[in-house]
Amino acid sequence: MPIRPAVSWSSTLRLPKASFPPRPLPERQLEYLHKCTALLYSWQKQRHRPCPKEPFILHDGPPYANGELHIGHALNKILKDIICRVKIQAGRTVIYVPGFDCHGLPIELKALEELKTKHPNNTHELSPLSIRKQAVSLVTRTVREQKKGFQEWAVMGDWHNAWRTLDKDFELKQLRVFQEMAKKGLIFRRYKPVYWSPSSKTALAEAELEYKDDHLSTAAYVKFPIIKLPESLGDWEVLRTLENLSAVIWTTTPWTLPANRAIAVHNELEYSVIRIGAEHLIVAKSRLSQFIEQVFSEKDVEIVVETVPGHIFLETQYHNILRGKSSKPQLIIHADFVSAESGSGLVHLAPGHGMDDYEVCTRLGIEAAAPVDDLGCFDHTAFPDDPALLQGRNVLDGGSAQVLSLLGDRILMVHTYKHKYPYDWRTKKPIIVRATEQWFADVGSVKDNALQALSDVKFIPESGRARLESFVKGRSEWCISRQRVWGVPIPALYDTITGAAVLTDESIDHIITKLDEKDWHAWWTDAPDDPDWIVPGLEGSYRRGTDTMDVWFDSGTSWTQTEEQADVYLEGTDQHRGWFQSSLLTYTSASGREEAPFKTLITHGFTLDKSGKKMSKSIGNTIAPSQIMDGALLPQNSKKEKFTNKGLGADELRLWVASSDYTRDVVIGEPVLKANHTALLKYRMIIKMLLGSVHQSARSAPITKLDKIALAQLESVLAEVNTHYENYEFHKAVNAINRWINADLSAFYLEAMKDRLYCGDGGGVLEEIFCGLLKMLAPITPILVQEAWDHRPNWLGRPAKNDHVNPWVSALTKPVYSRQRVHLARFSKTPVNLPMHADPQILLDVPWLLNANAAIKTALEEARTAKLIGSSLESAIILQLPAESREVFDRYGDELDSIFVVSSVELDARAPDDAKWKFVCEFDAPGGKGKAWVLPPKKDKCPRCWRYVKEEEDELCKRCDDVVPKQVKEETVTATSDMGVESVMVVESVTKAQSSTTKESSMGESSTLGESSTSENNSAE
Repeated sequence: MPIRPAVSWSSTLRLPKASFPPRPLPERQLEYLHKCTALLYSWQKQRHRPCPKEPFILHDGPPYANGELHIGHALNKILKDIICRVKIQAGRTVIYVPGFDCHGLPIELKALEELKTKHPNNTHELSPLSIRKQAVSLVTRTVREQKKGFQEWAVMGDWHNAWRTLDKDFELKQLRVFQEMAKKGLIFRRYKPVYWSPSSKTALAEAELEYKDDHLSTAAYVKFPIIKLPESLGDWEVLRTLENLSAVIWTTTPWTLPANRAIAVHNELEYSVIRIGAEHLIVAKSRLSQFIEQVFSEKDVEIVVETVPGHIFLETQYHNILRGKSSKPQLIIHADFVSAESGSGLVHLAPGHGMDDYEVCTRLGIEAAAPVDDLGCFDHTAFPDDPALLQGRNVLDGGSAQVLSLLGDRILMVHTYKHKYPYDWRTKKPIIVRATEQWFADVGSVKDNALQALSDVKFIPESGRARLESFVKGRSEWCISRQRVWGVPIPALYDTITGAAVLTDESIDHIITKLDEKDWHAWWTDAPDDPDWIVPGLEGSYRRGTDTMDVWFDSGTSWTQTEEQADVYLEGTDQHRGWFQSSLLTYTSASGREEAPFKTLITHGFTLDKSGKKMSKSIGNTIAPSQIMDGALLPQNSKKEKFTNKGLGADELRLWVASSDYTRDVVIGEPVLKANHTALLKYRMIIKMLLGSVHQSARSAPITKLDKIALAQLESVLAEVNTHYENYEFHKAVNAINRWINADLSAFYLEAMKDRLYCGDGGGVLEEIFCGLLKMLAPITPILVQEAWDHRPNWLGRPAKNDHVNPWVSALTKPVYSRQRVHLARFSKTPVNLPMHADPQILLDVPWLLNANAAIKTALEEARTAKLIGSSLESAIILQLPAESREVFDRYGDELDSIFVVSSVELDARAPDDAKWKFVCEFDAPGGKGKAWVLPPKKDKCPRCWRYVKEEEDELCKRCDDVVPKQVKEETVTATSDMGVESVMVVESVTKAQSSTTKESSMGESSTLGESSTSENNSAE
């Protein structure tokens, strides 16, 4: 008897078809980049755009225009860009004008190096003008390269109007801020100690220092002979009877002893006098045991006077032989900062080399001296009796040892001391404190106002508030002058005879006017005493100064580039002591406003390697942003995964930034990058599947209960992501997106929808999911979103009255579904204008459904392990439920088979004893425990959809029979009959293979899309 040939229904299936490529096409990337950056930024600023809210201003903390971009730049700039995109999406007009910090020592040193290379034997070419012109050239090149790099990361902004601190307009505004501060008496010149970098030959501000914890210094205990005690000693007249009495100090900077001008005690501390041989020494009582153990452990020590109040020693005179045999006696004075926590309890004061020393000595009329030159070497005044013994000796390299040798037997002990010490952040070499004539800004007079302004500022993280406030509170003066040529000149004149400085409102205004009229370099090229620069009416002979402003004053006045208070400042945590502080102080001093220059202050951490170490070129653990973009840091490809680890461009870099908790130090390494790479590939596969399966006809298809669940989950994640975006918690938003994709979309909805998409009416809510997904991803992976949006069908998003709007400008709070369909997607009768998740019932039910789904999958896997089934459709399910659970599961009763991807589901039936096989798994349900039984299917397999729901042999199930047109059915059966059995078998085999391949290329395998097993690929193949 002839065998009736099987019918091939493959041509009737609706398999995914999409032009969206599985990987970015290099030839299209510039096009997408241009659309989602330059065109988007330009469009959102157009005046006709309906935008009722105030513009959102993100003021750029300018990157230093010196060298190549690094991973820290990427973290900073991409965070700013994500914020801007979130605000555009929320309906705000964004103003983001990038800036560049262009002055300062590192650039000047590079310019000098380039000049020396060009003109090795021509010192004339190292003039101030040559250096400045070379610096301009260097900065121009660097800014151009940095701009290009930032834009390659899809950082949008007003790049055509980017400001530079070297631009004439910027410098003129900066000088006006200086003028305003001078008018208020906040700028002054004084000979006082400043941080001085011998390696840079200039003064430094606190923000230009970094501290090394393991610096080694030469420390020493030194005795200074007492030559006269105070006239009144009260009850301690016994002190006059002591011969060879000396005060003992301890110092970690013996090189400062030539500048010693006083010794400090504390009035309330108690001191003792001890005898060692014929000598008597004054030491703090509480330090006595440590001092004796450290210095005289092998000698006999006698306590002569056990307790003497510190105030008894005030006005005591001693002699410092380093000042010369004919020098005047010096005094012991009181200082609040003296303590008995270390040393001897007596402090050597060198007001020319210490900030605190200077303050306490100045109040008593004790003048400061600093016998050290710009190179950090002693000058001829360091040792008047024989200048040659110290002159020219570097204070940090042998200076201390030479000074100690001159003191001879006055040295009690010398030892090496490891401690925290300031270094020049540019040269990485130690600095000194040295008194010089410098210009200062009086920030002590404005810091109370600055602190008050911070009370209305939002800090992210909140710990940044205390950090910034501590820096402001601890500062009274700001040294703003530098001894360099590459910078903005301090507009001061000096009397050529007396050296007195002139800095009046009239003189500053005159100089600013001349700078505006002339070439900016004229300040350095005109004759020093050129009368054109002298304000009319000023009598005498004057010259121009050569000091330039601190670069922190440059960038700190960048608030002049915005007309309104900025919504956000965002920089690294090191800027609390740098740009954040300088901006706040100059703004408070000169803007005439009471608020801070920013409404929200966001700080991010540093980038660390995978071992948690700070990235450094010297260690060799730095990472270039391009290495992330091109996939160079990902594991080597295997033959099986030929293209898996090829880089995915700027979006890969951006996803790393977005997924990192930037409020802490950010780790970057292969494990982190691999996880983000996998996630980005998954985004692409999901988008490809959605584009391949979305159909316009779905808009008129019925909304099923499964669709309602998907919409509720979508609305829920949209709301969650929106909250995280508003709170600047981007890593939490990424986690929410990934969780939704993996658990709700991929492993649940798309898995359950395959049958309907391929074999049914092709309905569902894929359009809504597609638009919602793009909206969530738009701030993070804009190039991917632009690419996906450009591949959307012609009918999607183009009609003027369509509810689905461009993902760049559609707020996450806006519905992703059309108003015509919204009422179909609710159980309760809630108003149409409420978001989907306003109906709580669906989201309350879903966890119980997922519990049952997990139990069914577990039991199915047992059947699969026993080789009883392959596909989950080869099973029937019985759910035995507590009474309280029936209402939940009854709501979805007619769709439970689709939701669980099985052929049938019964509620509370009895599992038959005579079943060929059965497996059971318990799960939590309302009211107690439920049981999920997995049994063989009761009906026959449909040859088209493979569900076991068919009533008659060789016939289609009712659903497939309704879907496939009669003419197509007849043509399919006829064509198959003409082919014969063997041909049909081959066609079936090929069809299955093609169907499987199509699914993998369009959707990715099930294990990639979600949590389900690849053996549960249940669509008809």
